[in-house]
Amino acid sequence: MKIRLGGTVMKLVVIIPTLGRPGIVARLIEELALQDRLPDKVVIAAPDASHLPELAFTPVFPVEHVTGRRGLTAQRNDAMDHVQDDFDIITFLDDDFVPARDYLALVEEAFRRKPGWAVVMGHVVEDGARNEGLDWSKGAALVRNLPRHLFEEARVARHVGAYGCNMSIRTRLIGTLRFDERLVLYGWQEDIDFTSQLRRRGEVVGVDIIRGVHLGIKAGRVSGTRFGYSQVANPVYLVRKGTVPASFALPLVLRNLAANVLRSIRPEPYIDRRGRLRGNLLALGHLLRGRVEPEYIMKL
Repeated sequence: MKIRLGGTVMKLVVIIPTLGRPGIVARLIEELALQDRLPDKVVIAAPDASHLPELAFTPVFPVEHVTGRRGLTAQRNDAMDHVQDDFDIITFLDDDFVPARDYLALVEEAFRRKPGWAVVMGHVVEDGARNEGLDWSKGAALVRNLPRHLFEEARVARHVGAYGCNMSIRTRLIGTLRFDERLVLYGWQEDIDFTSQLRRRGEVVGVDIIRGVHLGIKAGRVSGTRFGYSQVANPVYLVRKGTVPASFALPLVLRNLAANVLRSIRPEPYIDRRGRLRGNLLALGHLLRGRVEPEYIMKL
């Protein structure tokens, strides 16, 4: 069923940063080709050509590549520089996010109906990042079975910032704002940092009927020690930077630290809890000495 939307048509580009998962990116392009509202362009941001997919079909929308730098924030920035002047909406999707068929149609409708919205985040109906992860077939089956809703039925929640696995931004509000490249490699809270700054220009909202599944595929992630360091250092850095309130960041640090302490005794097979705990403790030691350097993980 096609969704027919009245009013002005907005130009929408999907940006997909990726690292080491060309087959997964190819599956996502296939899913985007099934959207009720097709993207006007897809841009894949990768360190080099070895990370790019080989497509088994030719999409009706253009697919472009931006290569040259490694790290989530750098790749997102390079892709934004590539497209920013040409589109009304930029939708960032993780390469392992499976959108419902009406996802992009509802994103466009949300921005057209709500001119005061700066950032729109969809609802993750299942998040494999919180467990062992999901395979693509299961994620695709989940989104196929989601019921359709009218926009008028949507429930909207205001947020400090958006979850980067699926977030859309009104392009004209971005200006010179970019993702903080001191948050290197996997980033960790780079999405909250970036979108929280857009609250000065419009609302950051989550809309429950804009849905998808985050597979949480573990391949391509950083080491447990590096990630554990970022779990502590990055939120503290953002509090000092002034983009994230302490009331948001500090409970996040404490929850992750507590989880790593408790579960390091009998860790899950798919999470390096002991590595994360080592990284947590190293970062805490640095903080006690007044050192807050997110990029230190490059030395680990």
